[in-house]
Amino acid sequence: MSVIHFTTQWSTDNVGIITVHGELDASNAATFADHVDECAAAGTHLVLDLSPLQFFGTAGFSALHTINVRCANASARWAMVAGEAVSRLLRVCDPDHTLPVADSIAEAVALLDGEPRRLLELVAEPS
Repeated sequence: MSVIHFTTQWSTDNVGIITVHGELDASNAATFADHVDECAAAGTHLVLDLSPLQFFGTAGFSALHTINVRCANASARWAMVAGEAVSRLLRVCDPDHTLPVADSIAEAVALLDGEPRRLLELVAEPS
């Protein structure tokens, strides 16, 4: 089982910053998505700092999709700071840059004040 550790801090302007350390994979992706969901219920703006992650598996991408949908349902805005492990997978799984990615926490907070981004839409390949 992979180890993941996340902390949440609320800034003075009511932005929740969730910093994630360790490895995000199938063994802990649902726990991570559930934590973000709880935070989305507590505030309207979230920044996921995934830059410290050492490993980010495909289940992590699925968790980001779940987070995207849950935040939309909770009317919460979110953005992430990807880091190398996450960026590597996003280049393959999100080539159209649908998910809200920023280079820094400050840039992510600025994204939250802009236009809402559209939901990631998964489409089946034609057979």
